[in-house]
Amino acid sequence: MKQQKNDYNRPRKQGQTTESRPKQAGDFLDELKNDLAAFLQINNHESFSQDEIFAHFDVSDRRTSLIMRGLLAELTEEGQLTRQTDGAYHANEAINTIEGMVDHVNQKFAFVIPTTANGVRGDRENDIWVATEDLAGAVDGDRVRAMRYSDSRNRGRKNEGKIAEIISRGRPEVVGRIEIWPTYGFVVPDSRKFYEDIHITSEKLGGAKDGDKVIVKLTKYPDGRAKNGLEGEVITVLGVAGQNNTEMHAILAEFGLPLDFPAEVERESEAISPEILPADLANRRDVRDVTTFTIDPVDAKDFDDALSVKYLDNGNYEIGIHIADVTHYVRPGSALETEAQRRATSVYLVDRVVPMLPEKLSNNLCSLRPNEDKLTFSAIFELDANGTTLNEWFGRTAIHSDRRFSYEEAQEILNRGAGDYHDELLLLNQLAYKLRDVRFKGGAINFETVEVKFKLDENGLPLGVYPKVRQDTNKLIEEFMLLANKRVAEFVHTLSVNNTMVYRVHENPDEERLHNLSAFAKRLGYKLNVDDPKHIANAMNHFMDSIEGKPEQNLLQQLAVRTMAKARYSTDDLGHFGLAFRRYSHFTSPIRRYPDMMAHRLLQHYLDKGKPADREQYEALCRTSSEQERRATEAERASIKYKQVEFMSRIDKDQAFAGVISGVTEFGIFVEITENSCEGLIRMTDLPGDYYEYDRENYRVVGQRSKRMFTFGDTLTVKLKETNLSRRSMDFYLVSADGQRVASGTGSGRRSEGMPTGERVNRSAVAPKGSSRAGAASSSSAGRKPAATSGGRKAAGDETKRTKGAAPKGQNRRGGRGK
Repeated sequence: MKQQKNDYNRPRKQGQTTESRPKQAGDFLDELKNDLAAFLQINNHESFSQDEIFAHFDVSDRRTSLIMRGLLAELTEEGQLTRQTDGAYHANEAINTIEGMVDHVNQKFAFVIPTTANGVRGDRENDIWVATEDLAGAVDGDRVRAMRYSDSRNRGRKNEGKIAEIISRGRPEVVGRIEIWPTYGFVVPDSRKFYEDIHITSEKLGGAKDGDKVIVKLTKYPDGRAKNGLEGEVITVLGVAGQNNTEMHAILAEFGLPLDFPAEVERESEAISPEILPADLANRRDVRDVTTFTIDPVDAKDFDDALSVKYLDNGNYEIGIHIADVTHYVRPGSALETEAQRRATSVYLVDRVVPMLPEKLSNNLCSLRPNEDKLTFSAIFELDANGTTLNEWFGRTAIHSDRRFSYEEAQEILNRGAGDYHDELLLLNQLAYKLRDVRFKGGAINFETVEVKFKLDENGLPLGVYPKVRQDTNKLIEEFMLLANKRVAEFVHTLSVNNTMVYRVHENPDEERLHNLSAFAKRLGYKLNVDDPKHIANAMNHFMDSIEGKPEQNLLQQLAVRTMAKARYSTDDLGHFGLAFRRYSHFTSPIRRYPDMMAHRLLQHYLDKGKPADREQYEALCRTSSEQERRATEAERASIKYKQVEFMSRIDKDQAFAGVISGVTEFGIFVEITENSCEGLIRMTDLPGDYYEYDRENYRVVGQRSKRMFTFGDTLTVKLKETNLSRRSMDFYLVSADGQRVASGTGSGRRSEGMPTGERVNRSAVAPKGSSRAGAASSSSAGRKPAATSGGRKAAGDETKRTKGAAPKGQNRRGGRGK
């Protein structure tokens, strides 16, 4: 019998036994068993005798007592409960606990993201929902052991629990803006996932001045009781908050990314000779006489790939993909190698690149600059006119680039039909089209999400925000890099199936996520057929075509991307779903990615007839690289968001913008401006003319009186209300929109078909693109005054403190804690 939410303590009717209720007895017993387990798990700090358990559940009749005894015995046999020597029962934490990382997405709750034994993040569908009051002093980024409640399946989410133990702290340092008071200071964290300010005693201010952006070392964490909050000491003053350099350095520090190279690394870099000696060329294929050029962004300085074109006598073409031979200069055991492993990737902020390697290597020795001999690692292919690979060769080479093109310059030559190396560019473009057609026919998905670029002045102030335009030359380079990455992975596997290799893997999407996305698209009038697993890619491409040019195109593309699994590095040969490649590696960007350096070393090792490399060693490096890539991506997004907010803060407040609703939450609607992709919030209190309520089931807000509604994908016009640079957020006013009335009988009571639960989509709302799962509940935190507490502020969630002792009877079926 399916229980209602408040049935936790309802006495059972006489005769509700297995014999009298054959159809529903299993459901009844499972429910009651879950209730028993949950009661003891929630109150795991105490033990309970059988009589105390019966009293809590108001068990008085003999039949129900017998059932309860049997269920307690089952739970004990399964290991969920432990029966002590005095006969009392206690929840066994070990059997129902999971290790993971805390993702504090909202002031009211967090998720614990399970991790596997080797530290890899597991399936996000298994995340455990934890109320803030049950975090037991854990903060965002901590590694914890969480207890999962047995009855969470009946509470609107798959997994719910609480923190049983903090294994290790994940954030020893926090970045934020300091406010100085007569006897102390406090730091307002930049991270949206910290909801409590950090108290700083006067002797630990580190010379910071009021309004500075600082790095704080945390010296005291919450202990799970409201009286004790975060405390710390200032270890670095970054500068005055709001200045461009200060804010960019703060973003790097916020995500734990390094800025400067250690002195030893710089010394080692400077000691490398730029001269190419005869010995360096001895075992290389010399292709310096073959037409070769690079095509890169106009502001690029690290040219790590070049293309060569040679016309063969048989009518085919020899296309060389030449990659900077970074591992010739960066040797195992060196300080350069150690630093490259630690950084794992270059970081691309709006106004700067923080390289993985020192400038002498990244911009000089390794960079394939024009009119210079360079050492490279190459994949050379013989292709016919259809782009079919007839022969391939891999190995170390020496090249001489004849020309450095920007994407725009090369595209202009193609458009004009004349210019430097026009014939070679035209051939490469034609072959790229052939390769792309084959890839899409093979099941590749055409994800092309909108990216933005900025026009900055000399001080880093944004003067304009524009969408990036991908032209044929961008796609040309991409296609040949894909070819090289794919064939290198296949080649290593061909040499021996036991060879350890670093793969770029992209696993198949979760079936439930796909169906949720399909259901959501259907609500907006689009068809996405995901019933046939063999044709998901074709269905996704048709879906992408159907939304092209529509106001909600960018938003739906973002949701589709989030529905997919996240690509990562691994020694496991799992294939790449999005590209439809059976095997795929990263080989073409060793100046900026450490996994490419690993691929170079492994490829050369196997070319030299080496035995399979140590898989565990490379798998550990893959995990580090994947994590650093995630941090770098988050930092890049944060810098984009900061510059968008900074740009909007300087516009005329009377300027109106066309936008589209990109997210709907209980506190308002997110709107993305169409022309520049800047996103902000219209708060519920700022929606005019009515009292609006959040209709969670249908992803909309509805006026209580007028029945006017605003839903995901609606177009409207907005003006800027205010910006908050410290939180990288902005609020809008609504100017105009085409309101609709809710049809009779289709109110919020209708059952939802689900929201895509992609990589990090907010479980409590339709997550806006580019925002964290924390949403904007705290986006207007600036200007708060400290409360008279030891931490200088009232800690978030103080009003929801847990009461001690067993959960009281007569409340909800979780045993006393409502939400």
